Amino acid sequence: MNHGSMANDSLGPDWTQHGAAWAEQDALFDRIFAPATRAVVEAADLQGTVLDVGCGGGTLLEAAAAAGATAVGVDISQAMVDAAAARVPAARVVVADAQTADLRTLSDGHGFDRIVSRFGVMFFDDPVAAFGNIRRSAGPDCRMAFVCWQEGSSNRIFTLGTRTLVAALDEPPERPDPGAPGPLAFADRDYLRSILDDSGWSGVSIEPLTFDSDYSTPDGAGGRTDGVEERLAVILATSTGQLVSDRVRASLGESGWADLLDRVRANLRENLVNGVVSHPNQCWLVTARP
Repeated sequence: MNHGSMANDSLGPDWTQHGAAWAEQDALFDRIFAPATRAVVEAADLQGTVLDVGCGGGTLLEAAAAAGATAVGVDISQAMVDAAAARVPAARVVVADAQTADLRTLSDGHGFDRIVSRFGVMFFDDPVAAFGNIRRSAGPDCRMAFVCWQEGSSNRIFTLGTRTLVAALDEPPERPDPGAPGPLAFADRDYLRSILDDSGWSGVSIEPLTFDSDYSTPDGAGGRTDGVEERLAVILATSTGQLVSDRVRASLGESGWADLLDRVRANLRENLVNGVVSHPNQCWLVTARP
């Protein structure tokens, strides 16, 4: 899944409701997450029949198809599935919950040769059961590769500009319990390893992956933007941004919402790096075999 709530708080994502907003910004997410995409593609060695868990707008499906593999994607968001199917017509993309669906049937019963995900496996209610279900869809020589987030306090993607937005709420959201479903569910390396071990995966490798996200884009005049509007678009595409938008507009109206967005823009401009919105990301790159 190419998505996740962008606040280090309990405003968890509801992808069946918020997937459309995320899909609208898919090209931007592809750009800022491009190093993570490359890491998964290289670690997986895409070939045979590939399952993308939480496929989002189809980034990894496109990579699988380009590698000559048979691409299959599942996501719980209809909007995401529609976007992925339009982007990668050769792929088979279905609305399904990887926690419980009989995924093996999507491989025509032979099992998948590769299973991949980019930030799409952290939202399971019962991760041991979910990864066990995913493992049952694997063929005998399968390799799984995915990326997930490390601790949010070291990841500005969860805080930059978002804290200013969330501060407008009368009741700040509570920090989720460690391991709770959400973007930071697998922040703890030992906990993540225990999940994979308990669900039957073997040869588990969990290695740090660090990369930078630069939000600037060509401005059409031979230069580049500062990335402020792009970062704001990312924030507002998340479930956190949409929830705050709904609450602030209901209490303060459109003028109050516009004032809040200007405060977020000002905060972003105060935190530019070499003139643009940019921040490092700390992730885990995980590989395993059934």
